[in-house]
Amino acid sequence: MKHNKKQNYSVNRLGRALINKHKPCLIWFTGLSGSGKSTIANLLEKELHKKQIHTYTLDGDNLRRGLNKDLLFTKEDRIENLRRTAEVAKLFIDAGLVVIAAFISPYNKIREDIKAIVGSDYYIEVFVNTPLEVCEQRDIKGLYKKARSGEIKNFTGISSPFENPISPTIEIKTLKETPEEAVSKILTLLENKL
Repeated sequence: MKHNKKQNYSVNRLGRALINKHKPCLIWFTGLSGSGKSTIANLLEKELHKKQIHTYTLDGDNLRRGLNKDLLFTKEDRIENLRRTAEVAKLFIDAGLVVIAAFISPYNKIREDIKAIVGSDYYIEVFVNTPLEVCEQRDIKGLYKKARSGEIKNFTGISSPFENPISPTIEIKTLKETPEEAVSKILTLLENKL
């Protein structure tokens, strides 16, 4: 027998936000592999921490070692990986935290689904816009080289599409902005949201 009734508790999201002295939200970084998402996300968390903002970063590699270790890299599994991540982010938002997540998340549909899961009032989309050729030059993990040789199938930007966000909250053009400038831009936006 399936039990779907939501259990309500006396302490809620608003109460937790009051204790934390800031509102919760999800800052979702999207962009190609090697675009600079994790670098900017890490710098942002450091700055928020200095401001005594309660944060938690959801990292794709870490989630795939635990919660999502049963998932492969098929399109369906990648979508499920992101759906689960959004559900975890929603729990952290309920706990009153600012959640930072840096995932390729290549499809507009899945990003819309993530926004729907956490609630549009709590969703901030940051598109880290770096040209494919620049990401390939960086190729820190050697993934593009493997994708070009056919060793990795369904690799975003090479054999699988990346759909640029239609209307991200913030677009970072990494050829024109340093990671520090990107963080400053995000912090300015957050001043009105937290």
